[in-house]
Amino acid sequence: MSGTTASGRGRTGGIPRHTGGGVNRWTVLTVLCVSLLFVALDTTILYVAVPSITEDLRPGPVELLWIVDIYPLIAASLLILFGTLGDRVGRRRVLLLGYGLFALASAAAALAPNPQTLMAARALLGIGGAMIMPATLSILRQVFPDRRERAVAIGVWSAVAAVGAAVGPVLGGFLVENFWWGSVFLINIPMMAAMFLIGRWLLPESRGEHNGPWDLVGAVIAALGVLGIVFGVKRLGSGAPVVGVSTLLPIVVGTALLILFVRRQGRRTHPLIDVRLFARPAFGTSIGCIVLAMLALVGLQLIAVQYLQLVLGLSPLATGLRMLPLVFSAMAAGLTGSKLLQALGPRVMVVGGFALTAIAVVSLTALGSENHFWQLSLGFVLLGFGFQSTLFGAYESMLSEAPAAQAGGAAALGETAYQLGAGIGVALLGSVMNAAYAPGLNRVSGVSDRASHSASHSLGEAYKVAAGLGEHARQALRVAARDAFIHGLRVTLVASAVLLLVGAGIALRLPRRAAESAERADAEAAAEEGAVAAVEGGAVAAAEEGPVAAGCEGAPASASTGR
Repeated sequence: MSGTTASGRGRTGGIPRHTGGGVNRWTVLTVLCVSLLFVALDTTILYVAVPSITEDLRPGPVELLWIVDIYPLIAASLLILFGTLGDRVGRRRVLLLGYGLFALASAAAALAPNPQTLMAARALLGIGGAMIMPATLSILRQVFPDRRERAVAIGVWSAVAAVGAAVGPVLGGFLVENFWWGSVFLINIPMMAAMFLIGRWLLPESRGEHNGPWDLVGAVIAALGVLGIVFGVKRLGSGAPVVGVSTLLPIVVGTALLILFVRRQGRRTHPLIDVRLFARPAFGTSIGCIVLAMLALVGLQLIAVQYLQLVLGLSPLATGLRMLPLVFSAMAAGLTGSKLLQALGPRVMVVGGFALTAIAVVSLTALGSENHFWQLSLGFVLLGFGFQSTLFGAYESMLSEAPAAQAGGAAALGETAYQLGAGIGVALLGSVMNAAYAPGLNRVSGVSDRASHSASHSLGEAYKVAAGLGEHARQALRVAARDAFIHGLRVTLVASAVLLLVGAGIALRLPRRAAESAERADAEAAAEEGAVAAVEGGAVAAAEEGPVAAGCEGAPASASTGR
């Protein structure tokens, strides 16, 4: 398989070099998926450990926020940097370094004696995660050159990612209940050590063309731009004012830096990312579908967890178990995604995934204060299958559209879109939820305006306020807050369904069939490469022919021109 430089020029450096005598590609996939599983777990496993960390380390509110958020914040901002670095220096090399850093940071986090140390360790975990995530997907792209086999591999990869994020709270709840909060980090150490040894032995090295200097300045600009936007939207999601130094300013600065990054890449001979990829409808549309899918559902997932715990009264472990139908259906969608893609094509698969997810979301608006197990489980099954089908089709189209030598950059763009969509979704749907919830607590019988105002911040806050009131006022506030939350949940579900339908409309731009776009892209690059080589060869031949022709007086003119 031929590869291209980041700009689509030059000879391939992207052919995998298999170590260990030629490793079976499905074995490689297993190693990559186990790596991804633990990175995905760390995005959510800490949620249930927060109360224990608060009791043990006594962090302030701001410190606690940073302990939870700094991992995804750092990881999202560095994906492009490490994804494109892997294209240059070797994706396996970056992945192995990520394993080592992830293990060391996990040990530091588990043994952290104070909030500051835990915060720094979580930041290092984010750096390690940013090295691992795009490398797993870009190595997968290289190891599976055949699109049908690659579709199966991406299905398994995406199912593992879904399982890791969804199982995180369940596993975290088990570990915290039976050990201590540091155990949620300690489990990473033996697995990452094993992955380092196995990966060094089994994984193939691959890289894109590395002619020309690596654009370190551009990588830093991209990292700061993504960091600004993700930080701003996370602050919005936490309830900070829309117009503020910590919200609007980072978003504006981050957007400006990303615009600068795109312009810089368009001018460079050897860019980090070929911005011409976005001119391909399948690539740009796939990125947009990933953003919209995450935007519509991640914030909704957090609200659903609150519903299960605060409205239905489930424990954290029971909440995680109640969401297992969503996990299993997402796994099923990932494992059957290849066959669905071949049968339906990217356009129908992604549009259908969006539509099925919207139907599932609308069906959940019938939920109330009663615990309807089967209704909730059916909604979660449809939600998980539709959502994962959407992500599978979008990721597969995005990765197959990119030339092999740009696999790291393409994977990093996909993961960055995922993180941006998640961050914006939490802020957007959280704001919709708050706007619909707060008016329900304006006037509650027997409750003062001050108490009602405090209760309007969240359902959890309302329950805390109610605990300090008299019997009649306490019951009135709890009922009013619960009813307001259910109303807000329904409004948020409708807003999410609208976003999903918008995504379905955008997905209509995807190709009807799963054409061999990646191979076509590589063939185009090879043809361009051959044309350049022919021109260069002709120039060399002419230069060599010149002295000979000059020494042959009286030779026919046609001899020097080849006629």
